[in-house]
Amino acid sequence: MDINVSDLVEAKRQIDSTLNKLRETVKTLETKENPNRYKSQITLAKRRIEAFEISVFLIERKIIDLVE
Repeated sequence: MDINVSDLVEAKRQIDSTLNKLRETVKTLETKENPNRYKSQITLAKRRIEAFEISVFLIERKIIDLVE
């Protein structure tokens, strides 16, 4: 698979967008009247946030490698 910088930049942009939505989802669920009711959804969203943050970190490193 041939990946160039513009592909990586676009992938990062898409992941950043999803991260923002997930963070807002966690905030919303945590402020609900009974947040314990949404514990599994909150946990899932937080795990996805961590996974996407790792992805962004690795994409950024790859972009730096390709630019140098």
